[in-house]
Amino acid sequence: MQWYELKNWLELSTGLDRDALHIYAGIGIQLVVALILRRSLASPVPWGFVMVAAFANEYFDYTATSGSLAGNAALYEEAYRDIWNTLLLPSLFLMIARFWPNWLIGKARSDEKIDMLQNDRPRS
Repeated sequence: MQWYELKNWLELSTGLDRDALHIYAGIGIQLVVALILRRSLASPVPWGFVMVAAFANEYFDYTATSGSLAGNAALYEEAYRDIWNTLLLPSLFLMIARFWPNWLIGKARSDEKIDMLQNDRPRS
């Protein structure tokens, strides 16, 4: 089964359009690579795997199709959209995990911790 046929089968069997598949693939690749390599989402390594996969996918799409110059312009436009869809959420996850990690772990502020500790003490 060729790469393009595999993508068509995946689209038909899931009922999702290609844009949604690119979004899910980007997130899935990032999370699986982070798990396997035991890296945080703050590490650029899982994101790098997503980027390589996105460009490899577009390379295979480009080599599988051939056409006129006008067709190539449409192919480039679709490739840009596919790369955008694949990398958008993994890039967002990378930036949040790297620069605002408290958004992901939900740490309470120190004044909230003090209030929680004072409310848990038995009153005399």
